[in-house]
Amino acid sequence: MNAGPQLTIPVRPQDHAQGSATAAVTLVEYGDYQCPYCGAAYPLVKQLQQQFGGVLRFVFRNFPLTQAHPLAQMAAELAEGSAAQGKFWPMHDWIYENQQQWTDAGEEALLEGIAAIGLDASALERALKHPQIAQRIKAD
Repeated sequence: MNAGPQLTIPVRPQDHAQGSATAAVTLVEYGDYQCPYCGAAYPLVKQLQQQFGGVLRFVFRNFPLTQAHPLAQMAAELAEGSAAQGKFWPMHDWIYENQQQWTDAGEEALLEGIAAIGLDASALERALKHPQIAQRIKAD
C-alpha cells in the first residue's frame, strides 16, 4: 500500500502542530512573522483549519527572513519563548493578527504581545536565554 507523498523533513516532536498526527493532510508553513505574504496567508490557514477540521494538521516552523524583515527574528523568538508557558499558538496568533501595527511601530509594539496574551515576563526572559530557542528558529 502506498502511503502517498512524504514530507522532506518529517514532522518532529519539537514542531508546533495543531490537529491530529493521523490527519489525512499535513500543511507545513515555514513562516516569517513580518512577511506581508505570510500575514496575508494567516487568515486563509485559519479558514482551512476551520473548514477541514480533523482532516488537516497544521505545522508551523519559524523561518525569519532577517535581511528583509528586521523584526522577524525577534517575533520568532517571542513565539518560541512563549511555548515554554504553553502559549505558542496564542502568541503566534497575536503576532499575525497585529502584524501591521507592530511592523509600523517597531520593537516596543511587538513586545505588547507579552501582556496581551498574559505571559509571565520573567519566565519569558529566562526562556529566551535558552540555546534551544535559537536552534528552533531557521533564519536566512
